[in-house]
Amino acid sequence: MLARAGLDVEVFEASAAIGGGTRTEELTLRGFRHDACSAIHPLARVSPAFRDIGLELDWIESPAACAHPFDDGTAVTLEREVDATAAQLGADACAYRALLEPVVRGARQFEGRRFPRGALPRVLTSLRSARAVAESAFVCEPARGFFAGHAAHSVLPLERRPSAGFGLVLGALGHAVGWPFPRGGSQAIADALAARLGELGGVVHASSPVDELPRADVVLADVMPRELLRLGRFPARYASALRGYRHGPGAFKLDWALDEPIPWTAEVCRRAATVHLGATFDEIAASERANRSSRPFVLLAQPSLFDTSRAPAGKHTAWAYCHVPNGSADDRADAIEAQVERFAPGFRGVIAARSARGPAELERDNRNYVGGDIGGGMMDLRQLLFRPVRRAVPYRTPLPGVYLCSSATPPGGGVHGLCGWLAAKVALRDVAKGQTLRV
Repeated sequence: MLARAGLDVEVFEASAAIGGGTRTEELTLRGFRHDACSAIHPLARVSPAFRDIGLELDWIESPAACAHPFDDGTAVTLEREVDATAAQLGADACAYRALLEPVVRGARQFEGRRFPRGALPRVLTSLRSARAVAESAFVCEPARGFFAGHAAHSVLPLERRPSAGFGLVLGALGHAVGWPFPRGGSQAIADALAARLGELGGVVHASSPVDELPRADVVLADVMPRELLRLGRFPARYASALRGYRHGPGAFKLDWALDEPIPWTAEVCRRAATVHLGATFDEIAASERANRSSRPFVLLAQPSLFDTSRAPAGKHTAWAYCHVPNGSADDRADAIEAQVERFAPGFRGVIAARSARGPAELERDNRNYVGGDIGGGMMDLRQLLFRPVRRAVPYRTPLPGVYLCSSATPPGGGVHGLCGWLAAKVALRDVAKGQTLRV
């Protein structure tokens, strides 16, 4: 955005490889390419920021966006058609249609660059807790458990607002645009952004950590609040507000090199790049309430079923994580693998190699993952609306010319580019008004 407006732009990346949460690396064995953090990208597919800058990617969409297996060997899948998903939910089919169809229409209007009509009722529903919505809308466990898996992406207890919103939005996106991923892995997103910047004359410096705010007319900092405080001196009131920024639970992540596909009991799980492991609503809710359950809710991705570039011929990769208390040192590898084995007996027998990273390793790899919080801060109702502090323009800091553009700003975590896109718009308005000063 800044380069397109004619500014001379330089990007300084602390790591040896660009991308942050959108990197793809050989974490286990040679030839097995794993997404270091994010893997599935419905938000990127509908992002107005990526549309605006002309980002082009080779998207892969699995036949079903997501699968949610149960202990009886069945599973519910998130299909592109609302009716095809609802048909799997028995007595809750009509309730599912009534709940999701308005949100799906809104998602399609948003993708078409129109403000969703009739959005207010579903906005109000999205501000409720997942438990309140699931128990009022559905009467049977398959629908409740299926909804819980989507809502658990909020990294909130399912009794807390606005966890329902995450379930509604992710479900609607699955119907509207699928849950796609780029061929070759998430690194393709970072590489495409860097290539577009290069076309516009910008320069990226890798292995270039920054320890103080650089001298420039405009500085956009893609960092967490505590890192922003480390980089510069801010007025006491603003600094105090930044220190009060709250981080959410951390993640414990596993990457596997596999000799064979995961042997799911429910065959339909092979149709989905994403699988949610945690059968019932109450089981998932218990996991997300304390993040210490012996049966953690596990988010799993299996991209090599649909992208042969991710592993040697006949081999596969898979990726999974569960939520843990922020900064936890607990090893959750066995608990995660037990959950996979529960729904795919014989899974451990197909593992060729494994990479395990807990909160400390995640934060060491990326300082923005404070305590292993890969989402960039708690997304409860207060901090979803006001992040990182209560300011009319959250991207603008008290220092002229200095802006915050990380997932600690609205709309929060996710691979959508909107935080940087919106921050750049603010910076350009300030430049046009002569309100930026060299720092």
